[in-house]
Amino acid sequence: MSVAGISYKLCRSWVECALLKGGIVMSRRAFYLPMLGLALLAVLLSEASVRAWEPSKPVEFIIPAGTGGGADVMARLISPIIDKNKLSPQPFIPINKSGGAGAEGFTYVKGKKGDAHTIIITLSNLFTTPLATGVPFNWKDLTPLARLALDEFILWVNAETPYKTAKEYIDAVKKSPGNFKMGGTGSKQEDQIITVQMEQALGLRFTYVPFKGGGEVCANLVGKQVDSTVNNPAECAGHWKAGRVRPLGVFDPERLTWAPGWGEIPTIKEALGLDIHYLMLRGIFGPPDMPKEAVDWYIGLLKKVSESKEFKDYLLNNALKSAWLTGPDYVKWVDGAEKLHKDLMSKAGLLKK
Repeated sequence: MSVAGISYKLCRSWVECALLKGGIVMSRRAFYLPMLGLALLAVLLSEASVRAWEPSKPVEFIIPAGTGGGADVMARLISPIIDKNKLSPQPFIPINKSGGAGAEGFTYVKGKKGDAHTIIITLSNLFTTPLATGVPFNWKDLTPLARLALDEFILWVNAETPYKTAKEYIDAVKKSPGNFKMGGTGSKQEDQIITVQMEQALGLRFTYVPFKGGGEVCANLVGKQVDSTVNNPAECAGHWKAGRVRPLGVFDPERLTWAPGWGEIPTIKEALGLDIHYLMLRGIFGPPDMPKEAVDWYIGLLKKVSESKEFKDYLLNNALKSAWLTGPDYVKWVDGAEKLHKDLMSKAGLLKK
């Protein structure tokens, strides 16, 4: 059949016949290629929507503590891990804001409501600082992202002292009340909480000397400005390996046998018969009302960091317990930790009156 000289026997579909009838000649390839392009575009747009959000400018990585402390060391480990493994299109810039026992850092992040390019690494001052000072801040003002690890505490003395055991040191302290100086990070923080627990349990009296960060604390122990400290392992590890400080006991129910080299340190219960144990949070939070797509991105990023060889090696070498937690479980844990600290600080007389 033909109309106006066009043979419809050549038509393979009604669409092609319609085009021929209109005087337009189009091959199937020419017809379907644009449709294929549209389909490909739809797939690409779909993938882009799945990828959702990622940083468009450098991320401020706030550290509410001084340089050289456990939080500072961990933040400055995480940043290069992210860069080395190309986990982010933008760099993470560590920034110390240690004023007011970390209040400077926490209030700064609290004031960045809705911001997606600021995160903060947290330690126990997340609880102790507002409880001790009354600063208008609470962990609920922030957006919980992930718990990465739990950090230990160890009783340290200078290696040049005669004290080889915790009992020998405590006996000396008892004989001279108030003359032995205990160094720690901040006032009315976790270091002082542990110190007061020891004083109350053993009938001791230290002169507590606060410093801005754990690195500074251990440096002053090496320099003999204080007689003992209750530093995190990472804060004194280098000085220990160099033979400048001596660990006398770890504030954990069990020896740190899972961490190479740390298992030889007795527990405080073994050394002194005291059932005092304490673990510090190493977690990450964002500003209030951080966009959900940014929250999801950071959680995914931090999970990759926690699984990296560099991070796992750091935990083992510095005796931190791997403790990944996120979502509602993380929120529940943080809420419980706040209640625990309020109880400990109340018993120690460290709450803001």
